[in-house]
Amino acid sequence: MAKKAHIIGAGISGLTAAVRLANEGYEVHVHEATQQAGGRCRSYYDAATDLVIDNGNHLLLSGNRHALAYARAIGTEAGLVGPERAQFHFTDVRDGKRWLLDLGNRRIPAWLFDDRRRVPDTKVGDYLALSPLIWASENSLVGDAIACKGTLYDRLVQPLLLAALNVDPPKGSAGLAGAIVRETLLAGGQACRPLIARDGLSAVLVDPAIKLLHEKGGTVNFGHELRQVLMAGENISTLEFGDDAITLAPGDAVVLTVPPRAASSILLGLKTPTKFRAIVNAHFRFNPPENMPPMMGVIGGLVEWLFAFHNRLSVTISDADRLVNAPREELARDIWRDICKAAPLSSDIAEGPLPPWQIVRERRATFEATPEQNALRPGTVTEWKNLFLAGDWTDTGLPATIEGSIRSGDWAADHILKMR
Repeated sequence: MAKKAHIIGAGISGLTAAVRLANEGYEVHVHEATQQAGGRCRSYYDAATDLVIDNGNHLLLSGNRHALAYARAIGTEAGLVGPERAQFHFTDVRDGKRWLLDLGNRRIPAWLFDDRRRVPDTKVGDYLALSPLIWASENSLVGDAIACKGTLYDRLVQPLLLAALNVDPPKGSAGLAGAIVRETLLAGGQACRPLIARDGLSAVLVDPAIKLLHEKGGTVNFGHELRQVLMAGENISTLEFGDDAITLAPGDAVVLTVPPRAASSILLGLKTPTKFRAIVNAHFRFNPPENMPPMMGVIGGLVEWLFAFHNRLSVTISDADRLVNAPREELARDIWRDICKAAPLSSDIAEGPLPPWQIVRERRATFEATPEQNALRPGTVTEWKNLFLAGDWTDTGLPATIEGSIRSGDWAADHILKMR
């Protein structure tokens, strides 16, 4: 008989572990407390805009090998689309200046020596000054490793690290920032091509995984919240879901992929991050200008990243605790003004009636990527031989990113496969 794996949580890390194990012959059962899969990485119909929107605007890069391997495993790699070269459009909404950062598509960073491809008004030496980040300790601060000022910082480093760390970069973990630099800028253009799920996160990363699990004989059980686990020696023996319980057989395995607060209530004494930061996303039903790039970095305003989809303009604002209680319509108006400057759209549109809109505020979007909180992240292995952890809040070596989340699911599956 096939060994069983119980995946607690149907977020992207849980689905990754589930797919890996199902493809290796395990009978996989996913248990999700809510009524939908995907966690922070999902799509849903929004009545306010009459569109299917993503709960957050998530970006992948061509060097995210765990994420791309997962997409290949569920047959959706083609759904992640982007330019043929690692190119990033930027605009400064204060002075209207626009530029294109062109990292090319090779391993060797030849773009550094071409001032037409670099950030405007920067020199090669400015980039070399980032080198202390490359091998910085996770216990040190970004602000102690590099100078957080100057043109390169303002126009590239700050928006890159803010998006990755979800904290003000000088206060973030230099080690986590260094991991981002190593896997992006240092890896060359071949690893930096931006990829977006143009048809929606659920269509590309969630729904096909659930379909595959069903085809492999597995189950996905919604509204099935794990309340506690019972232990027998070195193993988890029973999973209790309130109205029912599952007794584990020898060789069965469990992957706990729920958020940290829920994980620490199930596994008393588990060390997890305790501080979190918000992210705000906004979506407007509006046809983008014809020549607008699919993604644009926005400098000098409220908005940080602007995405152009069919019939929709969407933005992301990181480290957004200051905005979680802001009046919704006032916030939507301020965001729309930034969009109109960045797109650009006419002043009549900017000051006219707002198009249909939606604001999505995630108060606990990611753990706070500081040295203090990073030190609280647990590893994959627990003290019980058949129980493993996954999630972007576990110790992946990366901040809370999709790549980190998928990597954690892969690592949990790796450990289970070694049990056979």
